[in-house]
Amino acid sequence: MAYEHDTIVAPATASGGALSVIRLSGADAVAIADRLFRGRRPLSACPSHTAHFGTIEAEGQVIDEVVTTLYRAPKSYTGDDTVEFSCHGSSYILREVLHQAVKAGARMAEPGEFTRRAYLSGRLDLAQAEAVADLIAAQTKAEKDLALAQLKGGISKELAHLRERLLTFTSLIELE
Repeated sequence: MAYEHDTIVAPATASGGALSVIRLSGADAVAIADRLFRGRRPLSACPSHTAHFGTIEAEGQVIDEVVTTLYRAPKSYTGDDTVEFSCHGSSYILREVLHQAVKAGARMAEPGEFTRRAYLSGRLDLAQAEAVADLIAAQTKAEKDLALAQLKGGISKELAHLRERLLTFTSLIELE
């Protein structure tokens, strides 16, 4: 079982594309990112929901030029501080950035761990967390549309409405 308070890192996009997004999330995400990222100013001095151009460096060598996006807790996908590096899609760059993030103190995320953290922090309910997996696995437009509706909370809202109606009905029965 994963340690829920660790800072985790993993690719957030499928490999093989022109770009790779690498996500860091956890209490030390910003500090770890600051050990790797060189921009105009440290990410620790930047506000949430901002993007920054710079380089990822290790041992004085540039690994890649990146756009880094910063999301501060609790208004991130996981509810934790989150940093995303948008790198070039090279498998070498991907491996090297992941290696450097682990070396700087993160650990590799388990499959689905970002979504599990979003659920545990209350950012997603269980139906929405399941919808993420359904959306990733969708192979048709209908499957995609259903998963998106579920992700937006459509099923959860309907269940909440039904629960409210049942409570009202139960109250009326008790009153009688």
